[in-house]
Amino acid sequence: MYLNLIQVAESFGVSEGVVEGWIRNEGMPHTLDRGRLVFDRAQVVQWAAARGLGTRAGFLLPESSAFAPGCQLEPLLRAGGIWRDLPAAGVPEVLAKVIAALPGATPPIRQLLTQRLRAPGGITWAAIGGGFALPHPSARITLGRDSGTVALLLLRDALTQAGPTPDEVPVTRMFFFIAPSPRAHLDLLGRLTRALAHGPLRDLVRRGAGDPEIFAAAAEPAPAGEHPPEVKG
Repeated sequence: MYLNLIQVAESFGVSEGVVEGWIRNEGMPHTLDRGRLVFDRAQVVQWAAARGLGTRAGFLLPESSAFAPGCQLEPLLRAGGIWRDLPAAGVPEVLAKVIAALPGATPPIRQLLTQRLRAPGGITWAAIGGGFALPHPSARITLGRDSGTVALLLLRDALTQAGPTPDEVPVTRMFFFIAPSPRAHLDLLGRLTRALAHGPLRDLVRRGAGDPEIFAAAAEPAPAGEHPPEVKG
């Protein structure tokens, strides 16, 4: 699995500039692909482990890790909803509607979030390949455990704002999310990344399954014996 610069920075909880510094000064493994930095996930995990860096978050979350307790995917998806046959130009309006319905948030908080997302650089689009992206607010947010949302947006045309994708497949499917806390943000990012790398949720979304099937797949519990990931530093 290959990651881009934004995905690696998200997973370590640092800026893109810090990752670029690791490349220059610490020999972080990377590849240039048509002028873009790409990273082999396994090499990054090995490099980080040798330096004692925490990699158990976001796109580097281990396959065996569970999602954070108390923040399940299915109710968050029901809160944000499934939006179908959207023109790419209508995405900002839909995101505003998702924020307007954000559970556990007051009107001033919703207004602030809308303003942040509309500002330049307010959204990290996080294209992950296969036509999928995981857009979310660029700034970390603390809303409280009863808040948060996930919305599935299925587009009729490609979203150009998402920028280059790891496999050059245009983005037409997105899980937009707002997590209750910075910790939950990393855990939710990892949960969605794993679900879209393989498994029933990815397959159902790709073939245009109905809402009940998608909600049922989102409600599937993590395998027994798993534990929440430890996020360091």
